[in-house]
Amino acid sequence: MSEQIRVSLPHGATKLLLHSCCAPCSGDMMEILLASNIDVTVFFYNPNIQPKQEYHIRKEENKRFARQNKIPFIDADYEQDVWLQRTQGLECEPERGARCTICFNMRLERAALYAHEHGFKILTSSLGISRWKNFQQVNECGQHAVIPYADLMYWTYNWRKQGGTQRMTEISKREHFYQQQYCGCIHSLRAMNSWRQKNGRKPINLKYNEESNNII
Repeated sequence: MSEQIRVSLPHGATKLLLHSCCAPCSGDMMEILLASNIDVTVFFYNPNIQPKQEYHIRKEENKRFARQNKIPFIDADYEQDVWLQRTQGLECEPERGARCTICFNMRLERAALYAHEHGFKILTSSLGISRWKNFQQVNECGQHAVIPYADLMYWTYNWRKQGGTQRMTEISKREHFYQQQYCGCIHSLRAMNSWRQKNGRKPINLKYNEESNNII
């Protein structure tokens, strides 16, 4: 448990909806929020993750950690077809490019709708903690997502600070989280394998070991 770090929600709020992309990215956030006596609910909506088996493994890891910490877990619809439609024509965009903006918008808009419909005043996401993501890009998408709802704000807290990225890695090792090897979408997998090939590394092989929940 991240016992030495405490946070406070804006405007004295005590209830938060956390859009989570995966357990490794949200684990430290969840522990800190609990230690700060914040009533947190995890919202899992990530239709970008492909293939489906990869999606289910990441979701189940996140669900397991939430259940372990007695945190409510909202399992939203997958809707991969909708994601593919919204990102059509952007398949070759680089990481942090226009495709990522549309992807973040879609996921955070869905989270914002749920927050509005279920009485949450504050929304945030684990998307910005990864060093592979553009923190400002994620925050801008989050702030855009809450515009239709006057009673809802997106919390732009920087979870990378005060050793957040290091703690994220430590918790992943402690909890034996499934080790993800690419961002999530099939286009990021293709780009990662291209990079690995150029650097003399073996490509990611999407064959799964059912017992260990790892890529063989």
